[in-house]
Amino acid sequence: MAGALWQENDLVFSSNVGTQLDHHNVRRGFIKITQAAGIGGDWTPRELRHSFVSLLSDDGMSIERISHLVGHKTTAVTESVYRHPVSIQADHVEPFARLFSSREAS
Repeated sequence: MAGALWQENDLVFSSNVGTQLDHHNVRRGFIKITQAAGIGGDWTPRELRHSFVSLLSDDGMSIERISHLVGHKTTAVTESVYRHPVSIQADHVEPFARLFSSREAS
């Protein structure tokens, strides 16, 4: 689609014109995805990673399994940096409920 603007760099993930992604490219693309999902444009990939770890931990998954899923070599970083207590409040749940209920309907 980029036509003459395309630059072949043998990248698996690239910008729309074939160049290396930087944090600005990733952030813009991520905002489009979260807005299309109906959960707003204020999320970052980092926040989702923290949420993923925290929710799995709160649900009872072992820290070893979670560390493996997120690619950590040991549980230390998973426990000290990524795992946070989950306090579920209605305003936190509602965006996820919308997201997952629309997926079940499709």
